[in-house]
Amino acid sequence: MDTKKSHLSLDADGIIVGGGIAGLQAALQLGRYGHRVMVIDAGYGRSTLCRSYHNILGWPNGVSGTELRRLGRQQAEAVGVRFADDLIVQASPLDAAGTGFALTGQADGGRVYTGRTLLLATGILDRFPVLEGLERCLGKTIYVCPDCDGYEIRGKRTLVLGSGEVGAQMALVLKHWTDELVYVNHEQAVISPEAAKELDRQHIACVSEPIERILETNDGSFEGVLLSASRRIIAGERGFIAFGGNRVHSLLAEQLGVERLENRHIVTDPRTKMTNITNVWAAGDVAVHAEQVTIAMGEGSQAAIWMNKALQRMLETQSTQEG
Repeated sequence: MDTKKSHLSLDADGIIVGGGIAGLQAALQLGRYGHRVMVIDAGYGRSTLCRSYHNILGWPNGVSGTELRRLGRQQAEAVGVRFADDLIVQASPLDAAGTGFALTGQADGGRVYTGRTLLLATGILDRFPVLEGLERCLGKTIYVCPDCDGYEIRGKRTLVLGSGEVGAQMALVLKHWTDELVYVNHEQAVISPEAAKELDRQHIACVSEPIERILETNDGSFEGVLLSASRRIIAGERGFIAFGGNRVHSLLAEQLGVERLENRHIVTDPRTKMTNITNVWAAGDVAVHAEQVTIAMGEGSQAAIWMNKALQRMLETQSTQEG
């Protein structure tokens, strides 16, 4: 690729990888500045799995992740944002100055996208086993985040479906919301003696046995699990999953030399959301923060505001050089 290529020939002023909540909010904000914005989205992520978010201002009856994505894309397209359905597998700078980036996707035999600035909003994906009925209940009556949805289980019989220590700690956190808790250690992983003692002290039953399938009502609401070995049914009104080992989609950041923590989340400046690499930003669940949809929205806007400032400086510099 010709690294001397004019900025004017780049595909976009700002490329956003990830069309989830953070990416869409950033696209809307950046598009309203009048910049050429392209969102590249693989079409699958945490927000596509959530059947209903209940902690978002203005949506008292909840809204699904797919509906939020649909509306967000519609809003962004109305201000000129373009979308590409693709999975980016390679990222590299166009030059040493960090004034442009090349992203290679899987579509069309390896399509290459180029842009002046880059926002990584690639998110994370919760690890959970393939169990009949589980995905149909996610975000509706089975949850992943106690900060987002602990409220939904208040006073209800709740099953924590998880693995070892991670699931045990989730059960202990949820004790704040309900006294009717059962921890099903599906993977039969080790629980520390301290956690086991605390579960017992808090009167949280622990069952170490694989789950065969999720039990659900006709309307798709969780009502318990069927254990595979004993054929025992454990009834419940709500569920939480906590298996650990969630996939943090920060491989592109690694390719660009972006600083990450040991858990692979991306480190950003708290004020600007820019990473340690000039003109590369990160927002949403892939970054270091509380994993909530409203925070992802805020970080998307925050990153876009500072991307706009950088783009304005680039345009001023280019105008001066051409003049």
